[in-house]
Amino acid sequence: MNHTYFRTLPTIVLALGIGVGHGQFVRAQAPQGKPLTIRGKIAAVEKQALKVTTAAGDVMVKIADDIRIGGVEAAKLADIGAGNYVGATAVKQADGGLKALEVHIFPESSRGTGEGHRPWDLQPGSTMTNANVEKVEQVMVEKAQGQLLTLKYKEGEQKILVPPGTPIVRNVPGDRSLLKPGAGVYIPAVRGEDGTITATRITAGVGGIMPPM
Repeated sequence: MNHTYFRTLPTIVLALGIGVGHGQFVRAQAPQGKPLTIRGKIAAVEKQALKVTTAAGDVMVKIADDIRIGGVEAAKLADIGAGNYVGATAVKQADGGLKALEVHIFPESSRGTGEGHRPWDLQPGSTMTNANVEKVEQVMVEKAQGQLLTLKYKEGEQKILVPPGTPIVRNVPGDRSLLKPGAGVYIPAVRGEDGTITATRITAGVGGIMPPM
């Protein structure tokens, strides 16, 4: 599922503030600390912080004036076609194949963002694959029509099954207007030695969507 958008070097590059493909440079003072991910809904908004309600409770997250903000809006399975650049979070099935937990569609301007296949932290054993869609095959999944995506990246490829009902979102530009109480957010952040949590970027849901990454 960035992810201006979404543990290998590419992800570290994004966390430091380099907009891959956008010609941006590392911020002069990138926040330092232990990486962590905040997933939840905004409970309150302050000028320099967000109160976010997560599965583990409320947390305060500091945000810089120039924090990079992206959005995700609802999309559908039919929106995924050969040639799209996507990110897919998946888990391995008993037969060894990968089944998607979510798929996000990047705009063409973000092609190459976080390219590759790596472990992810959405749930135990999950992976993230950011890659080009080489092939889309229609398959039957539990008596319903689904898709088998062949995702190709520089080091190889993965085949990922996308069952009906899988959350599909599209990455869109965002700004601070998306940061409001009730909005779902996905926030890569760092925890400083003093315990302060500081966001490195924010992805917010548009139209009530919860970022599924």
